[in-house]
Amino acid sequence: MAGSRLPRQLFLQGMAAVFMFAFASLYTQIPGLYGPEGILPARRTLRPQGKGRWQQLWETPTLLWEAPLLGLDTAQGLELLSLLGTLLALGALLLPQLRHLLTYLLLWAAYLSACQVGQVFLYFQWDSLLLEAGFLAVLVAPLRQPPHHKQAPQVRVAGASPHEGLPFWLVRWLLFRLMFASGVVKLTSRCPAWWGLTALTYHYETQCLPTPASWFAHHLPIWLHKLSVVATFLIEIAVPPLFFAPVRRLRLAAFYSQVLLQVLIIITGNYNFFNLLTLVLTTALLDDAHLPAKSGNSRRRRTPTSWPKALLAMLSLLLELAVYGLLAYGMVHCFGLEVDWELHAVHSKTTFTFHQFSQWLKTVTLPTMWLGAASLAWELLTALWRWTQVQGWLQKFCAAVQLSIFGTATVALFMISLVPYSYMEPSTHGRLWTGAHRLFGTVEHLQLANSYGLFRRMTGLGGRPEVVLEGSYDGHHWTEIEFMYKPGNVSRPPPIVTPHQPRLDWQMWFAALGPHTHSPWFTSLVLRLLQGKEPVIRLIQNHASGYPFHKQPPTYVRAQRYKYWFSQPGEQGQWWRRQWVEEFFPPVSLGDPTLDMLLRQFGLQDKSPPRARSSSNTLTQALHWVRKQLSALEAPTILWGLLLTVAAIRVMQALLGPRSPPLAREEKHRPAPREDIASKQAAPAPNNSSGSQTPRRKK
Repeated sequence: MAGSRLPRQLFLQGMAAVFMFAFASLYTQIPGLYGPEGILPARRTLRPQGKGRWQQLWETPTLLWEAPLLGLDTAQGLELLSLLGTLLALGALLLPQLRHLLTYLLLWAAYLSACQVGQVFLYFQWDSLLLEAGFLAVLVAPLRQPPHHKQAPQVRVAGASPHEGLPFWLVRWLLFRLMFASGVVKLTSRCPAWWGLTALTYHYETQCLPTPASWFAHHLPIWLHKLSVVATFLIEIAVPPLFFAPVRRLRLAAFYSQVLLQVLIIITGNYNFFNLLTLVLTTALLDDAHLPAKSGNSRRRRTPTSWPKALLAMLSLLLELAVYGLLAYGMVHCFGLEVDWELHAVHSKTTFTFHQFSQWLKTVTLPTMWLGAASLAWELLTALWRWTQVQGWLQKFCAAVQLSIFGTATVALFMISLVPYSYMEPSTHGRLWTGAHRLFGTVEHLQLANSYGLFRRMTGLGGRPEVVLEGSYDGHHWTEIEFMYKPGNVSRPPPIVTPHQPRLDWQMWFAALGPHTHSPWFTSLVLRLLQGKEPVIRLIQNHASGYPFHKQPPTYVRAQRYKYWFSQPGEQGQWWRRQWVEEFFPPVSLGDPTLDMLLRQFGLQDKSPPRARSSSNTLTQALHWVRKQLSALEAPTILWGLLLTVAAIRVMQALLGPRSPPLAREEKHRPAPREDIASKQAAPAPNNSSGSQTPRRKK
C-alpha cells in the first residue's frame, strides 16, 4: 500500500475547515438560541450540584464551567468558545504549523463543550459525527511538524513515525460505519418509500431546506428517481466493504462513488457542513500515489516490471473485474433492472423481502466487524514493520513508545465503536464482548463513537408538512411571519445556505412532523415573539424590515400547519403550492392561561432571573463589539466570506511564495554521479537558508 502522508494532510485541513464553518455558524445564532432572552437559555443547563470540580467536569464535560471566572455568563462563554474555535480553525487551515495535536484537541474540546449546553438544537447526527471525527483528528495530527528541508533517505526513515497510519485507519472505519449503517437503516425501518424505490420522488420537496436545484431534480422522470434509489443502496451498502479491499483501484472506485453521492446531495439540499465532513472522511481512501506527486515524481522514468509483479498486477485486475461484475449482477438480481428500449427507460423493483434482508443482515454484520479487525491487524503489522526500519536505539525507543500508545488507543477506539455499530442488528449487539460494552459505557458521554443512520424514513409522502407562524394585534387580522430560509412564501425560491445551518429552521421542520407538544421549545419561541425579544427575531429575519412586527410585538401569536408541494413546470412566479391542514398552535397572548400552563408543563418558566454581571468587563465589551460589527451580516454571508478569505490568502501564498529557479529544477531531475552522491553524504550540510535548492512543499 502506498503512503498516506498527503491524505492525512488533506484530512487535517478539511477538519479545520469544517470546524471553522461549524463554530462560525453556531456563533451567529447563540443570542437567539441560548442567550438570557433566547429560546432555551444555556445557563439553565449548568447548575452546580455540590459535586467535586473534577467529577462535575467528567459528568458534564464542558469548559463553560469556567466562564464565571472570566466574568461571563454561560451564553457569553459559548460566544467566546465559538469565536476562538473559528479563529483557531482558520489558523490551522492556513498555517501548517498549527495543524498540531494540541490545536485539534482544543477544537474538539470546544465543540464538545458547546454540545453539552446545546440541548435540542445541537442533537443532530452531524454534530456527533464532527465530535467523533474531531477526536480522530487529534490522534492523526502530528506531535511535531516534519522539517521542511531536504533530507537523505536514511534520515527520513529514522525520523518517520511508524504509528502515523494507525489513527488514520480509524477515519476509514468511521466512514464505513457511517455509510453502511445509513444504507441498512433505510431498509430495516420498513419505510414503504425506500422499499418501493420511490423515496426520491418525495425527498427533494420534503427535505428540510431544499435548494433551487431540488425543484428541477423533483421533476425528473420517475424511472430515473427509482434508479437513483438503487444507486444509493449500491453506494451505501455494497460499496463500503471495498474501503478495505487489498486492490488499490477498488478503493479508489469506492472513493469516487462516495464523492459523487455527496456532491449530488450538496447540489440538491442544504445540509450545512455534513456532506463536506463526509467528503473529508473519504480522504482515508486515498494514498500519496494517487494525489498530485511532489516535484520530480511525475517525471520518474518507468522501469521494466518483473514477472512476479506483472503476475500480481494481472491477478489484481481479474479480482477487480470480478468485483465489478458481482456488483452489477447483484443490482440486476436484487432490483430487477430491465431496460425498456421503446420508452428509453430502466424499470426496477425490489425482488427480496424484509425477512430475507433481515437474515442477510444478521449474516453479514459480524463478518464486517471481522473485516475491520483484519484490516486493523494489517495496519498494526505494517506499523510494526516500519518500526523495525527505524535507525538508532534512541529513535527506536521513542518510536516504540509512540507505537504502543497510539496502537493501544486505536484498538480501544475500534472496540468502542463496535457497540454503536451493532445497534442496527440486535442479535449481533447482544453477542459482543462484554468488555467492549463496559468500555463504551465509560466514555459514552464524550461521544467518541456514535451510531448513525441517515434518512431512516421518508416523511411527507402526502405533502410536505410546514408550520407557519402568524401574529396579530386584534386577534382577527393575522399576518404571516416569514422565515429567512425555510419554505413559507410560495413565490420565493429556495435559498442556498450551505455550509450554514439555521438550527431554528431545522427544528421547525421536525416540529411540523407531529403535534407541538412533541417540541416543547416551540412554546418558548411563541413566548419570545410575544415579548418582542430581538435575539430571537434575528433568527427569523436578520433585518428588521423583513419582520412584520418590528415596531411593536404582536399581541397574539398562533401557528398553522400547511402542506407544501413543488409547483408544476409552467407555473410562472411560483415555486410552491400549499394547502391549509389544521391549527398547529392555538392563539395565545402574554398571560394567557394556556401559554402559562404549557410553560410550566415543559419547565420553561424562568423562576430565577439571570445573574447580573458587570458590563465593564473588558472581555464582555470585546464580545459586544464583535457582535455589533457582525450583526448586520447574514450567517451565510459570514461563512462564505471566511471561505473567500481562505481562498484569497491561498492564492497570495501561491503567487508570492518562494519558487525554485528553472536551473535548480533541471539539476534536481538530472541523475548525479555516484562519487558526487557519496561526497555529498559525507560532507556537512551548508549553513544557508536559500530556497533555490529546496523544492517547495505542496499543501
